[in-house]
Amino acid sequence: MRSNTIEISPVGACVGAEIAGIDLREPLAPQVRETVQQAMNEHGVVFFRDQALTEDQHISLARQFGDININRFFSHVPTHPEIALVVKEPDQTRNIGGGWHTDHSYDRIPALGSMLYAREIPPKGGDTLFASMYAAYDALSDGLKQTLEGMRGVHSSRHVFGVKRGDLEGRIGNYELATQDATHPVVITHPDSGRKALYVNPGFTIGFDGWTADESRPLLEYLYRHAQKPEFSCRFQWQVGSLAFWDNRSTWHYALNDYQGERRLLHRITIEGVALG
Repeated sequence: MRSNTIEISPVGACVGAEIAGIDLREPLAPQVRETVQQAMNEHGVVFFRDQALTEDQHISLARQFGDININRFFSHVPTHPEIALVVKEPDQTRNIGGGWHTDHSYDRIPALGSMLYAREIPPKGGDTLFASMYAAYDALSDGLKQTLEGMRGVHSSRHVFGVKRGDLEGRIGNYELATQDATHPVVITHPDSGRKALYVNPGFTIGFDGWTADESRPLLEYLYRHAQKPEFSCRFQWQVGSLAFWDNRSTWHYALNDYQGERRLLHRITIEGVALG
């Protein structure tokens, strides 16, 4: 797909596309912004290479797509609280985001998505996986789709950010602020694309509304195994200057922790979304 000098190249069969021909340092023209938005609606996550963003330019870019959500729990760039630090030092063994999840599903109004920008990357490893919840939903049987219609998932921040973990202290904090609980449809109609997507995730979904934890667990585990199938996913190999912009309503992501003894530093800005009906 081309739009003037813009080239959009799919990365995976179901999710992910690289966009070339845009300098993200400059304000996006309305038609360029619309092209990026449409590509994200279609592919779930879009990737840009060889960008050279300052912190202020990163913030300006994000604001062209919505208001910024200042994360409660992540450490941030000291001069720019809008930018969360996603960092792992050489002496640390645990990374941030090392499991399939959807950011901010515990909020009553979940985030639209995030812009993650690579500043320091290990020589090997540190890739991120993305999975399409459009594709995961489409591949369910008609019977299971019918069962899930009208169900609501319960999401919480308490079990993730409300627990002190020594290996993440200094990177994750404000444990007392982890009081968020929310319910959302298990199957959402995406507010921009109009497509149906599966909206539960292993990181923050703790059960189904009106079900016990024991009743919820088998079905959730089945949905998680299903959504993790390789055919629904893509893998992004970071380079310094790469930026990923993903839609939290239609994707999961997973930061691989395969670069022990190396430093990895990315800057993340999260963009506010709308209520999911």
